[in-house]
Amino acid sequence: MNKNESSNEKKIKVLIAKPGLDGHDRGAKVVIHALKEAGMDVLYTGLHNTVEEIVDTAEKENVDVIGMSVYSGAHLPLSKKLMDLLAKKGLRLSVLIGGNIPKRDIETMKSLGVKGVFPTGANLKKIVEFIKGSVTP
Repeated sequence: MNKNESSNEKKIKVLIAKPGLDGHDRGAKVVIHALKEAGMDVLYTGLHNTVEEIVDTAEKENVDVIGMSVYSGAHLPLSKKLMDLLAKKGLRLSVLIGGNIPKRDIETMKSLGVKGVFPTGANLKKIVEFIKGSVTP
């Protein structure tokens, strides 16, 4: 048990996903390690998932947060598709997206409903704090 968590406190459950043909997952694995160290329950989908598979897994596993890692340059269409599918299914989850994301696209992603955007090199402590602050107990 993490020293910051009480025995009756529910762990935050996070799904980390790699959509499409993107085969670069080192950054996702570093984030996964940081989230686990912070006491979160983390599931990793592995590589080459469809957005539908990601949402189905999130629903089945009853996660609090979806974190999608995108290095392929397809962050805008993938974000839109993810947010549209979550809305269609009535799932209200906190979504963050990280990876190779130009600053000019961050506001567009947030306008789609993405709660947090963390470009390459983002501070792991800030990602952990963001997730803890975006999930209501």
